[in-house]
Amino acid sequence: MLPEFVLILGLIAIIVIDLLYKGKDTLSIYRISLLSLLTSTALLLYQWEAKPVTVAFESIQINTFSNTFRILLLICSLLAVSLSIDYVRCTKTALAEFSLFILTAGLGGMLLCCANDLVTIYVALECLSLSSYLLSGYASPTPVVAFFSVTSKVAAPALSTRLFAIIFPYLSDEWHIALGVLATLSMILGNLVAVTQTSMKRMPAYSSISQIGYIVIGILAADPENGYASMITYTFIHILMNLGTFACITLFSLRTGTDNIRDYAGLHMKDPILTLSLVLCLLSLGGMPPSSGFFGKLYLFWHGWKAGSYPLVPIALVTSVVSIYYYLKIIKLMFTGNDGMSDTSKIYIQNSLVSSSTSTSKSSIEIAMIIRALASILSGVSIDPIIGITRNTLFQILDSHFKCDTKFISK
Repeated sequence: MLPEFVLILGLIAIIVIDLLYKGKDTLSIYRISLLSLLTSTALLLYQWEAKPVTVAFESIQINTFSNTFRILLLICSLLAVSLSIDYVRCTKTALAEFSLFILTAGLGGMLLCCANDLVTIYVALECLSLSSYLLSGYASPTPVVAFFSVTSKVAAPALSTRLFAIIFPYLSDEWHIALGVLATLSMILGNLVAVTQTSMKRMPAYSSISQIGYIVIGILAADPENGYASMITYTFIHILMNLGTFACITLFSLRTGTDNIRDYAGLHMKDPILTLSLVLCLLSLGGMPPSSGFFGKLYLFWHGWKAGSYPLVPIALVTSVVSIYYYLKIIKLMFTGNDGMSDTSKIYIQNSLVSSSTSTSKSSIEIAMIIRALASILSGVSIDPIIGITRNTLFQILDSHFKCDTKFISK
């Protein structure tokens, strides 16, 4: 539990510094947030090969399964904090509370991944949900929406996998039907709502609802070697491409003050780097080859089909085509929209000049945006090593789950 203790120390340090400097020392708060997350990640990687153990009166179980989801949650928090700092500075938002809620939500998600009884699950869920509720009090700015869109995709599969596939393996028919219905609704409703959006911030947010339906296919495959491995691999890819998309949206909104899709018209003439980064991320989200999203979906759907998810896989394919439509519509708008000095162009240039004092701050968003856009493509090229690592390490201790987690049934 050392990674969680480091996050708790980081939370305490943020509160103390905020009280001492009355919220003026934002740089130290930002550095402490990053340092605590990086230290937690390093400690978790150091403990990766450790034997499975139970702590806190067997209410928490630490093993390769929980470590995999904990590392994904730390990656989500790290990328969210790095994306948020520039937005917080430019919009004059209180950084201390913002970092506090993100770290607390990440901590709750990590506890949820290794919870070994229902009481611990309840406490971890409360920690995660209350922090998310407080974050939404910021009127859902783009970094908050980005954090929401990926954190739930990690915590929910971790909890459902433990409860259904590992704790109740003999009730597979019952929970397969329930999860199948939820996955179908997520894929259909998420894409139908996303296709009607005019807000660039809301479109990928609703689209991410359909992504959880795709991830559930890996859970229903119930195959530790391939099904769960494909689920973890696609979740990792989703984190990269979704946060990459929101990094582009954040940068655009800071420069223009708008997130309306129609204002992206002719963006290739105004900001080619932003346009290219957004195109790469959108193609990956849509599952277009040779992006990582394509290979991740291919691997996920193929093993879902082999496992017998015959109704779900065709639905997933059809809804993926729907998502390609509205992603390509945005890409077409950026390249074939209004040319010359349109109203949008004037707003873009004017706001860029007005906010030139924060150009140094925004350069970090540009760097993060480019890295995530490239990662969303390059991770597809290196998909085989990623799948191999996941398959070899994720369920080395599957038998220990059946022995240690049977206490769920008695409780």
